[in-house]
Amino acid sequence: MDDELAMALGDVARAARVRAGLTQADVAERVGIATEVYGRLERGLMLPSVETLRKLSRVLGIAADALLGLRGDSGAAEPPATYGGEKPEVRRLIRRLKRLDAKQLRLISLLASELSRR
Repeated sequence: MDDELAMALGDVARAARVRAGLTQADVAERVGIATEVYGRLERGLMLPSVETLRKLSRVLGIAADALLGLRGDSGAAEPPATYGGEKPEVRRLIRRLKRLDAKQLRLISLLASELSRR
């Protein structure tokens, strides 16, 4: 593995993620990798596959050549998708809700209804 390339890619990915207002978990979910794996990418401990690099480029809204350090500019390809413009707290809640079964979701729904009445 090219350590210099891995570190450069991680730095660019982190900067793009922060600019987009996303958490590591947000990016990992959208790319389809584990949060821990994405964290290792940002820390420069590993390089992504070509397929993952392509997805990362789209999610972060940055050109792949910029992620690879082949461009001097920020490499913004196009603004990243906002995914409804939700706040990070809402995105985290949605990720947690997706893991619940039907009975748990019903209980959460009842709780949310009660809280909104107050």
